[in-house]
Amino acid sequence: MASISPLERRSIVSIGLLFALRMLGMFMVVPVLAMYGTQLTGSSPLLIGVAIGVYGLAQAFCQIPFGLWSDRIGRRPVIMVGLLLMLVGSILPAFFEHIGWLILGRFLQGAGAISAVLMALLSDLTREQYRSLGMAIIGMSFGVTFALAIGMGPWLAAKAGIHAVFGVIAVLAILAFICMLVWVPEARQQRSNREAEVIPAAIRRVFQTTGLMRLNLGIFMLHLLLMLSFQALPTALRAAGYVADLQWQPMLTAMLVSMLMVIPLMLGAERFQRIRWLYLSSIIVMALAEVLWFYATTQWLILAALIAFFLAFNLLEALLPSMVSKMAPVGLKGTAMGVYSTAQFLGLACGGGLGGVLAQYCGASALYLAAMSIALIWWIVSRKMLEPATSRSLRLELDSPLLSPSLYSELMAQPGVLAAELAPEEGCAYLKIDPRRTSRGELMAWISAQSRV
Repeated sequence: MASISPLERRSIVSIGLLFALRMLGMFMVVPVLAMYGTQLTGSSPLLIGVAIGVYGLAQAFCQIPFGLWSDRIGRRPVIMVGLLLMLVGSILPAFFEHIGWLILGRFLQGAGAISAVLMALLSDLTREQYRSLGMAIIGMSFGVTFALAIGMGPWLAAKAGIHAVFGVIAVLAILAFICMLVWVPEARQQRSNREAEVIPAAIRRVFQTTGLMRLNLGIFMLHLLLMLSFQALPTALRAAGYVADLQWQPMLTAMLVSMLMVIPLMLGAERFQRIRWLYLSSIIVMALAEVLWFYATTQWLILAALIAFFLAFNLLEALLPSMVSKMAPVGLKGTAMGVYSTAQFLGLACGGGLGGVLAQYCGASALYLAAMSIALIWWIVSRKMLEPATSRSLRLELDSPLLSPSLYSELMAQPGVLAAELAPEEGCAYLKIDPRRTSRGELMAWISAQSRV
């Protein structure tokens, strides 16, 4: 196998950095709005909830259209538009005091929905055998930036105010813009890749797959709970003796401790095929964290609740996309992930809106009770899920003569091949394999041998 090229290495690092800059800015705001949004003119718990949720609403409605738009006019122009929206959406709340500007800014930030476009650009710039490496690096950047943002956002707001947070996000948007212009390579051609793109005609098939829809409900519930919890958290921290300027300390501590526990738990669940058990257990831990917040009056109990919550959240955030990838129909991973992302952002939107209504009219206690109830419903619905099969998706680029109708049956007869679909128009075959029984290298060697017969 040819080694990774300098262009691919540069593509993976630069797109990973662009992801990190963008997501650091977006994550910084999450714990800050409920803590410091009340300082803005015209603010109320309801309008703060709207400001939290409108970002997810814009993301949910713009994610798939932006991806389809990039297929028509190119990746780079669409990414530039998305980063420009992020910049404008950050400048408005950085310079204006009224809550209305914050809501408009959050909407513009969400409208710049370019995550799927960035993944498609990565697909254009890398060969199939190194694409998963790039995606893994980007996935790790999510965890790192989330942990950094959870501490950095509240700390910055405590030192310089909520406007400074949006000022920093604007700077991050500019840096991302520069990274895109200067460092991200130009793709010579756009490649059709069903593993990275949404196929509108296949969306119905995703909705008809019960296992996938159960996972889509899971990511919806997870981000609904995240938004409810962050709106309730300032009240719990104040009750335990943490003044506003110090509330970042237990949050950052809990995030770092929980992240140290995530990797061994994930590896153990994968090795012993206990993904379903870990998934259901994480939902229970999240519900228990809400109970602890409801009754906690000491700093130690609050810290324990935070560690439990962030541990469950980080586990579920890592488990869910992995499970979607395993359950997606062969050749439709991009479509499945597009629907999944839409459900995720709808969860953010509904959590922000519901949290604002409850905080306005019922108080913080209602937020906890709602979160406990939602977690319980989620667990009950998820009990029927099956252990995901050990599988991996592959896309094999092949010469057109090899993509004959007989290749499908021959591939399906190979040990470890679970499903296959030929795409002659793309010059490739999509496979789902059991990595314990076969690999990309073995299959390509078999295909190469067949072509010489």
